[in-house]
Amino acid sequence: ARGAAASVFRLIDEENNVDVNETEVWKEDTESIYNINGDIEFDNVNFIYPSRKDAPVLRNLSLIARADQTTALVGSSGCGKSTCLSLFLRYYESSSGQITIDGRLITDYNVQQLRQNIGVVSQKPILFDISIYENIRLDKKYETIVGERGIQLSGGEKQRIALSHAFVKQPTFLLLDEATSALDNISEKIVQEALDRACKDRTTIVIAHRLTTIQNAHQIYVLDNGSVIEQGTHGTLMAKEGGKYQSMVKCQQMGRTDDDKIDIMSMQKRTEDDEKSIIERTRFLSDCQTVDANKQSSKPFKQRFVSLRLLSMNSRKWITILIGCIACLLNGAAQPMFALLLAKIVDVSDPLV
Repeated sequence: ARGAAASVFRLIDEENNVDVNETEVWKEDTESIYNINGDIEFDNVNFIYPSRKDAPVLRNLSLIARADQTTALVGSSGCGKSTCLSLFLRYYESSSGQITIDGRLITDYNVQQLRQNIGVVSQKPILFDISIYENIRLDKKYETIVGERGIQLSGGEKQRIALSHAFVKQPTFLLLDEATSALDNISEKIVQEALDRACKDRTTIVIAHRLTTIQNAHQIYVLDNGSVIEQGTHGTLMAKEGGKYQSMVKCQQMGRTDDDKIDIMSMQKRTEDDEKSIIERTRFLSDCQTVDANKQSSKPFKQRFVSLRLLSMNSRKWITILIGCIACLLNGAAQPMFALLLAKIVDVSDPLV
């Protein structure tokens, strides 16, 4: 624990890297920050992770997420989608370029107050080992303990709690990082309906691998190797022959068709197995009923004690049962006999006067 705590204490002891303009905003313009709204613009943003300086992540990235609209970012893994959200949340600072909200640099806002206007729903929501009430801080009695990292809940339940956690403060900006990718079809439909309702009249940035979830987005940006290669609505991008987005959609449709075929085949196999099991059970029950009917017709039923019936059923094992009973008696009598002999020895060796 001490070794693990060293890095934590080192982080706590670091000086807070707060810009001077942040402090001024905190003191002079506090009320206006709580009402942040407007277009989110990335203007020629470049970024390199400090631990991987030889591998640029974003290259002259430019995009605009319009206010009160849904903007989707799609692309292959490692193209920089999640990095865009990390920069907007100010987990990192861009190497060059600028990120603005309604024309104002995000560095002009205090980090804490900026994040108070942002709701985030990630692919794997983080839940604490406390009640639902404490996870989302609602004024109702949701006292169910969710377990460490929400282990007591299903994927859909965890996602819905994460959505509640994001929406309870009524954020101006909503960031969805593959919020439905880990769900099954039924849970995905439920969560997606909730998302569609929540995204209305709210500036939303969606990262999605399942492209069926962002077909209603107002603007879709296709990223590749840290840059925007295509942009438009679902309809305009699908009309672009040979485009990256069109090929991604077709690949997912083919994969979904194959998955549906596999599901249908597995369901048919389970149905056949169930039918065979039912037929076998029916035959077994009918055979048992036939045997019982023959026995009842051959001789009258006689009521017997349960112990006698058990003995009769185990008549072939009587010798084994008898030997076992004798062995149990001898084993049980060993301790009392030992105590009796010990008492006799003591009495003989040291008689009472």
